[in-house]
Amino acid sequence: MGFMSAPAATLEDAIQAALATVDDPEIRRPITELGMVKGFTVAGSGVKVELLLTVAGCPLRDKLTADITAALTAIPGITAVEIDFGVMTEEQRKALQATLRGGGAQAAEPVIPFAQPGSKTRVYAVASGKGGVGKSSVTVNLAAALARRGLSVGVVDADIYGHSVPRMLGVDGRPTRVEDMIMPPQSHGVKVISIGMFTAGNAAVVWRGPMLHRALQQFLADVFWGDLDVLLLDLPPGTGDVAISLAQLLPNAEILVVTTPQMAAAEVAERAGAIAMQTHQRLVGVVENMSWLELPDGTRMEVFGAGGGQTVADSLTRTMGAAVPLLGQIPLDTLVREAGDAGTPVVLADPEAPAAKALDAIADKLAIRRESLVGKPLGLLVNARK
Repeated sequence: MGFMSAPAATLEDAIQAALATVDDPEIRRPITELGMVKGFTVAGSGVKVELLLTVAGCPLRDKLTADITAALTAIPGITAVEIDFGVMTEEQRKALQATLRGGGAQAAEPVIPFAQPGSKTRVYAVASGKGGVGKSSVTVNLAAALARRGLSVGVVDADIYGHSVPRMLGVDGRPTRVEDMIMPPQSHGVKVISIGMFTAGNAAVVWRGPMLHRALQQFLADVFWGDLDVLLLDLPPGTGDVAISLAQLLPNAEILVVTTPQMAAAEVAERAGAIAMQTHQRLVGVVENMSWLELPDGTRMEVFGAGGGQTVADSLTRTMGAAVPLLGQIPLDTLVREAGDAGTPVVLADPEAPAAKALDAIADKLAIRRESLVGKPLGLLVNARK
């Protein structure tokens, strides 16, 4: 019998309640709410569930099987579970898409949720003046540290030409499509999207400005992010097309500038931060990476000089006419590189490492609250300029 037509029998009610506890691994909402459970039948101590997948090649079929089996066999008297997989029709997928986008006549029209007046998501764009300062490492570690605090976190790898976030977060899966919506893979509690998930192998991306703008727009509007507390964007170095597109698409984004202590790098970083003056975006602060190398005898070797981060913060404070703090200094640590190559950010792999502690302290300053903010008023304005 299908559960929608089942009488108020104790076993059938228990089965329906158990199925409602199973979330789709990608969308993170109950499979019953998403219309994935077509029905179920009971025969003796066994249950056969008819489940509709969003796409035929769903990569998380095994996890759904395990989760449903565990939920149903926890019911007294149920010892066997069989799952009959089907695929949603085009109409069912469109209905699911409308449900995820909130319903209504305009539900199918993609919009950027983080740019809407009611958005509670804090958006941080991680920028740098030049490459090689560790911007991506800072991004993924801050994302992992914020997620560990219980916040719902997403990362957009907006460095189209130099994308590296998937490797650093250990993401090897590809996004799943539901009509024209994209379900982002997750790793370490962080949702991730990158152009690297749509290219073959290690192929280079050779695009001009309009294509970059469209890609960023799709990452923000077509990806189903759910209710995020924090969204981080790993920007390409410099003040080019992506930085300009970001200002147009997400005017409420706050800029986080990453630099090294070296004066040459600091001067370039000042330019990257100063673009906020033209785009009317807020500068949340400066992070100095590779600040020093701690030697075995406890002394510090300042490999790249000293003072660059504070210089950038002071210069941007004068330029913006508002305080732009130095949020932290991160020491050189081979563990950061090793953990990134292994796909587990150092804040998770070795929380007691000096670099991990420094990154964690910066995350403390960026975290809105330690508990989830979904549905809660923040009591602040991210950007009052219109």
